Formats: sequence, C-alpha cells, structure tokens
Amino acid sequence: MTATLDRQLDARTPGRTRPWWILAAAMFVIAWGGNQFTPLLSMYRMHEGLSTTTVDVLLFAYVLGIIPAMLLGGPLSDRFGRRPLMLPAPVIGIVGSLVLSVGAAHEPVLFVGRVLSGLALGLMMAVGSSWMKELSGAPWDPDAAPGTGARRAAMSMTAGFAIGAVVAGLLAEWGPWPGTLPYLVHVVLSVPVAVALLRTPETRAVGARGPLLQDLRIPAAAHRRFWYVVIPVAPWVFGAAGAAYAVLPNIMVDRAGAHPIAFSALLCLIALGCGFGIQALGRRIDTPRSARAVAVALGILAVGCAIGAVAARELTIPLAVAAAAVLGAGYGMALVSGLQEIQRIAGPDDLAGLTAVFYSLSYLGFGAPAVMAVLSGWVSYPAMFGFGVIVAVASLALVAWKWAAHLPEPQGPAVVEDSVG
Repeated sequence: MTATLDRQLDARTPGRTRPWWILAAAMFVIAWGGNQFTPLLSMYRMHEGLSTTTVDVLLFAYVLGIIPAMLLGGPLSDRFGRRPLMLPAPVIGIVGSLVLSVGAAHEPVLFVGRVLSGLALGLMMAVGSSWMKELSGAPWDPDAAPGTGARRAAMSMTAGFAIGAVVAGLLAEWGPWPGTLPYLVHVVLSVPVAVALLRTPETRAVGARGPLLQDLRIPAAAHRRFWYVVIPVAPWVFGAAGAAYAVLPNIMVDRAGAHPIAFSALLCLIALGCGFGIQALGRRIDTPRSARAVAVALGILAVGCAIGAVAARELTIPLAVAAAAVLGAGYGMALVSGLQEIQRIAGPDDLAGLTAVFYSLSYLGFGAPAVMAVLSGWVSYPAMFGFGVIVAVASLALVAWKWAAHLPEPQGPAVVEDSVG
C-alpha cells in the first residue's frame, strides 16, 4: 500500500516524468516501426523487382499480426493488467525491424517481418490506448480533461506513423544501405524506450476473475451506438491513410521525377501531418451529445475521395498533394472520434477489448490498396475513388440518422489501484 501511494505521489510531483509521457514515447516508436515500410514500397518495386500487387500485399500483411494481437491482447489486458501485455510490444517491434533489415531480396522474410511489426502494433493500439486513457486521469494525471487519453493516444501514434515514414523514405532515397539502414534506426530508438516503459505503473487492478473465455467476450460490442456510429467510420481510418500514402504514390510514380521514394515519404508526411493537426482540434469538434465528430470525419473523407478521383485522372503533383492532405485529415478525425466514442461506450472491464475491435475493423481498410491494385486491371483508379465518395456519403447518412441515438450513460471517473509491488 505504501509503495502504491509513493508511486501516485511521484506521478503528481512537479519535475517528475508523468507516466503517460513514457507510454506516449513507446506508442510513438512502435507506430514508427509499423509505418516505416510504407515509403519503401517504391524502392522494393524499382530496385528489388517486386510487383505492385506483391508490395501492397506485404503492406497489408502486418494486419495478420495486428488483428489477433488486438483481439487477444485487449481482453487479456483487461484481465491481467496493461503492463504484462504492453511491455513485450516494443521488443517484438525491434525483432520485426531486424528481420525486415535482412529481407530486402526475400519476400517470405519481408512477410515475416511485417507480421511481427503487426503484432507489436496490435498490442500497442489495443493495450496502449486503454492504458493511456487510464494514465490520463486520477490519480496519475488528475487535471486532464475528459477525452485527453484518446487524443494523446491518437496523436502519439500518428506522429510515429508520420515521422517513421519520412525518415525511412529519406534514408532509402539518399542514405547508404537503403534496405537496411531505415530499420536499424528504428531499432536504436526503440531500445531505450523499451527499457523506460518498465517504469510505467499498472493502472488495472488484477483480482479473481471468471473463466478466461468469458473475458474474450466483449459485451459492449453489441451496443447499438457502436453499430450505428463507430462501425461506419472504423474502416475509413486506415482505408483513407492507405489511399493517401500507398495508392497515390503508386499512380503518381511516373510524375515523381528521379525521387519517387522521397515523394512517397512526402505524401506520408502531408497526410499524417494533417491527421495529427486535426486531432489537436478533436476536443473542440467532439461532443458527448451527438456524433458530430464522426460526421465531420466522414464529410472530410468524402471530399478527400473526390479530390483523389480528380488527381487519379489528371495525374498532377498538386492534386495528389491536396488529396493526400484531405484524406489524411479524414484519417485523423476518424481515428480520434472513433476512439472517443469507444471510450464513452465501454465499461472499465471491456475498454481494451472494445478498443481492439475498433482497431481491428479500422485495419481492414489497409486492404484497400491491395484490392485497388488487383481491380485496376478492370476498373480505373478515378472510378474507384468515385465509389469511395458514394460509400463515404452513405456512411455519413447513417451516422446522421443516428446522430444522438443510443447515447451511453455518462460514467463517473474510474478509481484504479496500482497492483505492482
């Protein structure tokens, strides 16, 4: 008990590192590792001879690690605590980067590395997001406003996605060992963060629970607001991101001059930079009284798909940049608004589990680049972006119809105890 009080006082003492800062750093480097592969798609196509479909499948491959890690890691962290499930994540990410660093000419090795990166990312997103919410409240951060945890989690991940992609793209374009050095930089950054994460306190009280299989059930997933408001926006999160920094660089490769890898990194930076920027406004846009934030996200996404359709037809750099910017803003707003809805719907016993379901649905959208690459033999990219406009508008209509329906009851602040030591 004394150790618990000491840690709580340490978390609130001026001059000491707030626990959420360490967790934010861990989420940042794991997200870095998850997205550093994206701007290298052009390198693998140009220098390693991989087809567009192959590299898009490799891009999607880490979803095979993400989804099981989230669907199991989230509920298990509700049962056993956040620390046991989150601490392995940066270590798995390091192993994934090491495998990728030696696999440039070997598709099976790249595939394994991508799956490992996905496992790390899945644990981080499901467990880390829930841990961040709890560390962004009493007793660890009692002055934090409601919704702060969702914004901190979303912004930490988006910053990692953006900076990791940009650094990897620049190193692959102009640095030595283009298929190796980007991954080694991630390893060097991840090691101290993995060690620092050991200092982060547990927020989930662990006690006697029912059967393990019962914990894998997520009752909140049956909430009507989850079905009418969250599910329509979830696949758009990474569907929009994938379109911005995987599809657009591919269709613009002949217009990118002598530096297609750097151009791909630029589109990543623009898309995720806009996503990061709009997340900072999430607090003003979001309201617990309606689905306003989700509706804003879907509206932005409809506009982004429309600009993407024009960019795919005209094939001009300014239009591609504009499409990436708007799609990135839609990604950012969809991510933070979805997380805020989840954190209102879920109870303390299934917060990580419902977060995992949300992220699993969102990562289905990362299959969009591969699907579009396969369909491109029969359907034009402008037509596929145009279909995206129709789907976004239909999703917006459903959310508007259920604008204020099935609102969850306000939950009082959860009181948690540190079960470590």
